[in-house]
Amino acid sequence: MTTAPKTQTNEGGDVRLAGISKTYGSFTAVHPLDLTVPRGTFFALLGASGCGKTTTLRMIAGLEDPTTGTVALGDQDVTDLPPYKRPVNTVFQSYALFPHLDVTENIAFGLRRRGIKSVRKQVGDMLDLVQLGDFAHRKPHQLSGGQQQRVAVARALINHPQVLLLDEPLGALDLKLRRQMQLELKRIQTEVGITFVHVTHDQEEAMTMADTVAVMNGGRVEQLGAPAELYENPRTTFVANFLGTSNLIEAEVVEAASEITVLASGAKLRLPAGRCPTATAGGGRLLVGVRPEKISLVHTDDAAEIPEGRNRITGRIADSSFIGVSTQYLIDSPVCPALEVYVQNVERDTRLVPGADVILHWNPEHSFGLDADQAVDAGKMGDTAVGEVA
Repeated sequence: MTTAPKTQTNEGGDVRLAGISKTYGSFTAVHPLDLTVPRGTFFALLGASGCGKTTTLRMIAGLEDPTTGTVALGDQDVTDLPPYKRPVNTVFQSYALFPHLDVTENIAFGLRRRGIKSVRKQVGDMLDLVQLGDFAHRKPHQLSGGQQQRVAVARALINHPQVLLLDEPLGALDLKLRRQMQLELKRIQTEVGITFVHVTHDQEEAMTMADTVAVMNGGRVEQLGAPAELYENPRTTFVANFLGTSNLIEAEVVEAASEITVLASGAKLRLPAGRCPTATAGGGRLLVGVRPEKISLVHTDDAAEIPEGRNRITGRIADSSFIGVSTQYLIDSPVCPALEVYVQNVERDTRLVPGADVILHWNPEHSFGLDADQAVDAGKMGDTAVGEVA
């Protein structure tokens, strides 16, 4: 295992991984990785099961030894330090609370273990932070899952770690409670100002809470950036499909200037040159991407009402699903066999039913381009690398 000098500058990062990797025999769980987590931010490692995100987190925590590379926390190289000597605490999905201790004593456990006897004020501050002041003397079994998770967070934060690591902390909660806790964790991180590194497979969870997201795939970081940037400007088909849903249309470039013009099964589509890979902007094949919610859907009888300058393609509704806030349509089209369109349920057109002929149209600015040599289905649910560990 390689090591770096023991004294380094922070360079604005609370966590810095340099050339870090992990192999198990002939299998590589994490390929050499350079990553800096900015100080005081909420950072998410996002990916499907087996992508290497948990292994990366465990190397930061000291629970796994890296095969190569270094781990620095602030200005300290901690690569060779055991977990208990690192300025980090970890919150797990299982909560790991002591069932025989009440909330106060669970939170105070770390302080008492260090020989600190006067813990009342610090525990009180933590109870206020996680909004559990009225539950101070309850046992874990008397709390909901979300309340237990807050106790686990408070117990970790009371030790004033430099970095808080969260390994799928909301995975055991139901959907409604999980969404509430997403907002709670973000509020807590904002209030305490400590760097959070959060591992999750849940795209919505990462997008809701994180300032920066690293999308991992096959032991590598596929793309890193702010949630909105990753969603609006994916660089690979994996990111386009894994973060939400994307319609990817195979096309041929016919003109390249400030705007790219392509042909897809006879339909002419346009998209900004700035949202295309440079390797394909000058000609050849291209995947044109557009998110389902960016597309408008009209019956063919209303074709004259479509504004000029819109991308448009024809199709037929194959299926539809009413999900409350919107209706999701599956469209068969000459340009793509299964296009998805999400239409807000504001003024529903009763003609838009399976079998109806329709026109799909959208602002060209909402299109993005990807290298057509990539797998169109990469990153869709169930698409995980074989034989990989978390």
